[in-house]
Amino acid sequence: MSDKKRVLITGGAGFLGSHLCDRFLAEDYHVIAMDNLITGDLANIEHLFGNEHFEFHHADVSKFVFVPGKLDYILHFASPASPIDYLKIPIQTLKVGSLGTHNLLGLARVKGARMLIASTSEVYGDPEIHPQVEEYFGNVNPVGPRGCYDEAKRFQEAITMAYHNHHGLETRIVRIFNTYGPRMRLNDGRVLPAFLSQALRGENLTVFGDGSQTRSFCYVDDLVEGIYRLLLSDYALPVNIGNPDEISIKDFGEEIARLMNVEFHPTYQELPQNDPMKRKPDITKAREILGWEPKVDRAEGLRRTLEYFKAHVSEVMAGKVNNTPRNF
Repeated sequence: MSDKKRVLITGGAGFLGSHLCDRFLAEDYHVIAMDNLITGDLANIEHLFGNEHFEFHHADVSKFVFVPGKLDYILHFASPASPIDYLKIPIQTLKVGSLGTHNLLGLARVKGARMLIASTSEVYGDPEIHPQVEEYFGNVNPVGPRGCYDEAKRFQEAITMAYHNHHGLETRIVRIFNTYGPRMRLNDGRVLPAFLSQALRGENLTVFGDGSQTRSFCYVDDLVEGIYRLLLSDYALPVNIGNPDEISIKDFGEEIARLMNVEFHPTYQELPQNDPMKRKPDITKAREILGWEPKVDRAEGLRRTLEYFKAHVSEVMAGKVNNTPRNF
């Protein structure tokens, strides 16, 4: 067996998971990607199939996880992340955050592996403090439509810390804020792919509420760098990774329209229940502990992402996008 360090990445065929596979292969790891392909896509990792240090396991971590041989690291990124998905499959979303995390923590304990979980800014809910710091407990409705995702992630954090404190397992928790870049699904339903797809088709951009709600968008390469640094750090408590450059949804729509050289004619729809009005990470911990901060500004990140969407323009024009985008 190779003496390379071995990493298991669940959700490895997804948007973030596939970029993590690329990064760890570039860092000379043996990468094992695992995905049940409910929201993941083999097209995201097909360029890796000829690599002898990459393998793919088609499996559902909510049911059972088996990986032969040693494991040094586990990164748990298996979960629906778009509202379009988790509103459609709420029970699977809850199960991958609870049963799936439990299974993987058990595997990490048996293998003596360090495990990093992908949590989310959604644990803060519709925040009452701004920007959001890791010590904030959140304002979440557990029985609302978004509760299946928010509470799955909050439970995931809780059981991970329990394994860390009770069993001494090495664990890391990243709280991911809005992230974008190549390999986002065209029918993702979140604001950036929705706006880009609508603009490419010459449609009005759909804005929920009055567009005053804010988001902070982090380019995927920056996020991956932060995750990599956190995994190799000695810090076990949650760390926000995101870009604190905040913008309103309405201003973001105008920015997309300028990028696409089209007129901004928004179509307003009712704001979804429990939609957060503000989202901006406090990244003090990431700066101090990891020496990390985002490097790619939104103009450059959008340019790179648009190139990806243009490469898939036939799918966009064919309507392989959701017609009810959300401003998440």
